[in-house]
Amino acid sequence: MTIADKSQKHQTTTDNWRLTPGYLHEGYADFESAHILLGRFLADRNSPNPLAEKEIFAKDGIFEWGQASPLEKVINSREDFEFLLKHPSLLRKSIVIIEPWEHVGVNAIGEDVRASKNVAYIAQKVADMDSILLPAWSCGVIDPEMVVEAITSGYTVVVEGGDPSVYDPSTWTSLACPREDMFALVEKLLISRSPSSAPAIFICVGHQLAAECHIRLIRRAVKQVLGMTSLSRDRTGIVLKSLQEVCRRIEAMGSKLSIKKRDGRKVAQGWNDDHFAVTRNELKEVGERILLPYQSLDGDALNIPWEIIHAHDVTADAHEGVIDTTIQYEREVSISMFHSDEVNAEAVLFANWAYRSIHDAIVPYRHIIAGSPLSWLIELPDSVEILCSTAEETGEIVTECSATCINYKDFETKKIRRSFTCQFHPELMADLRAIGNSEAPSYSTLKNDDGVRLFVRLLYVGMQE
Repeated sequence: MTIADKSQKHQTTTDNWRLTPGYLHEGYADFESAHILLGRFLADRNSPNPLAEKEIFAKDGIFEWGQASPLEKVINSREDFEFLLKHPSLLRKSIVIIEPWEHVGVNAIGEDVRASKNVAYIAQKVADMDSILLPAWSCGVIDPEMVVEAITSGYTVVVEGGDPSVYDPSTWTSLACPREDMFALVEKLLISRSPSSAPAIFICVGHQLAAECHIRLIRRAVKQVLGMTSLSRDRTGIVLKSLQEVCRRIEAMGSKLSIKKRDGRKVAQGWNDDHFAVTRNELKEVGERILLPYQSLDGDALNIPWEIIHAHDVTADAHEGVIDTTIQYEREVSISMFHSDEVNAEAVLFANWAYRSIHDAIVPYRHIIAGSPLSWLIELPDSVEILCSTAEETGEIVTECSATCINYKDFETKKIRRSFTCQFHPELMADLRAIGNSEAPSYSTLKNDDGVRLFVRLLYVGMQE
């Protein structure tokens, strides 16, 4: 059965969509109550469930998107999306989950793992937060500008994993959603983190898409700035001159930076290489791993310029990335890995340095840049920090960049807003099964699972900003 056939098979209409938020306590779900319930879940590992013990699975035991509540809200068409625009409260009081692909992989017992169902189950069970699914692989991204503006009005946006490789367009075989469309959607998400927007959590392929889109956004910024000859209201020319000097340094650094793997392979030369941001990992990583604090790379050994490593050290000292703090203060944090590709740490170090350079160049001239063709640069992240790594039992690092925190520093208030990316799957349990294929985990089981706790903490912290 093709992807299109599967999509058609599960087509639903909006007729059976609940218009009142909440499933366990219908009509009483709102931002404040959800936030309180997330905090209660995180407070300890043994308190009882404060919500009703209502069965979340359908009466026939099915837990599948589009089949029945609470998974009935699936955007299968532009018409479905336009229905949401007419009912904005549904978006404001929901998590929106984006699927780049129909599943995140095949587990050891041969099951396709549709991890988006786990996200929806955890959110509903823990805090009675509804979920809306956008299966981009079957319906496309519709219109990135319009879609992102709408979906970021909710609790959070989760970009799930998938099977394709970010660096290989031939693996993106969905006619409805080619790779470039996913890039357009993720790029828009990355520059839409405002005081009134939801945070984004990018998982697995989502994490990899975010890394690639950081580089694409920086290249776009550099090309536009260097292609300009004047800037309105820049009477002395100092603003454009300063920006162009910074962008020339970024372009020179991006062009010469090479990516080398621990096994000695040189996988990319320069930021235009398809493998600059993401490439094949040395080892396929499947199963439980312990998260380790990220340690700075040896710049001399890997021929990485000092200023790139130093800029990341400054970012790490200045910002708190939630995941790194969790590793520091919790007991060992065990999570589920399920991937063959990885984000190159050097590319993230470069992106952090470039973002910081652009941000600092804008600060004294932001009143001139605002309202100009370069105003979108103000929406770029201020920095991006690598938070943790994973290793084999021998201690050898397998994935240096296992998670990142994307920081957005407000130019006027100086407040920080954050989004997060993780190579691992915090929403999957140790068996790597989609909820619905396995038994529904109890509140107590979720409360004691490290990955679930980490996912809930990202929701909790993100909703505060």
